Amino acid sequence: MSANLNEFQNATVGMTCGIIEVLMLQPFNYAKNMAQQKLPIQFNPMVMYRGVGSNCVNMGSCTMIQFVMGGKLKQMILKGDDRRLKPWEEMMVGLTAGSVSALAGSPLELVMTQQQRKGKNTVATMQTIATPNNFFRGFVGCAIREALWTCGYLSIPLIARGYLMQTYPTIFDSTDKARVPSCLLGGMFACYLSQPVDTIKTCMQGDIERQTYRGFNHTAGLIWKEDGIRGFYRGATFRFGRMAIAVTILDTLREYVSPLMYPNAYK
Repeated sequence: MSANLNEFQNATVGMTCGIIEVLMLQPFNYAKNMAQQKLPIQFNPMVMYRGVGSNCVNMGSCTMIQFVMGGKLKQMILKGDDRRLKPWEEMMVGLTAGSVSALAGSPLELVMTQQQRKGKNTVATMQTIATPNNFFRGFVGCAIREALWTCGYLSIPLIARGYLMQTYPTIFDSTDKARVPSCLLGGMFACYLSQPVDTIKTCMQGDIERQTYRGFNHTAGLIWKEDGIRGFYRGATFRFGRMAIAVTILDTLREYVSPLMYPNAYK
């Protein structure tokens, strides 16, 4: 997201970055979802890329919303001032933009999770979930996770990178040198704080029949009863691997794709 771009420009940059990230890292997402539901992982690309279309629409839409909301919030906070956002302002922007994006992301992730679990095509899967009872199943977990995830890839890297370059200028004398540690920190923040609610969301969305998991609180209680705190971190290794790489990809793409697509905005 950039205060230099208008809503449409931020939207197209966000959509582009989100789709690129999904196409590169879909296998991590598949493995994480299977581990969270205690299902076997198949190392077959045709299986691992099930639901990739839904996920492209999901991540493209969510990242688009996050970039648009983030850019608009930055403009509202700055009010034309030529300054950087304060750390708490960056965090607020990320949390707000992420939670709003779950309105699009939750139903789309439900489609992807059902495809990964049952192997049906997109149309058949959408027909099974297009009911008031199922459409926003797992929304609360998705909203909390997206808020923390967006903060992790949009806000934390900027805050950490600025701190490193200002505090240790001889070591981190360029943006690229500070990018790796700041993105790893953003990935850890996004992954481990949001992993419990993501596990609850995935279990709920994988079981739309409600044979095992009913509501949010019931699912959380059942996971705790079965495995304790470890149950909430099933699939965390795959998720952190994906997020550490994804934060780096999105942070890099955001910096380079925006000027490539809209050079006039950066003159």
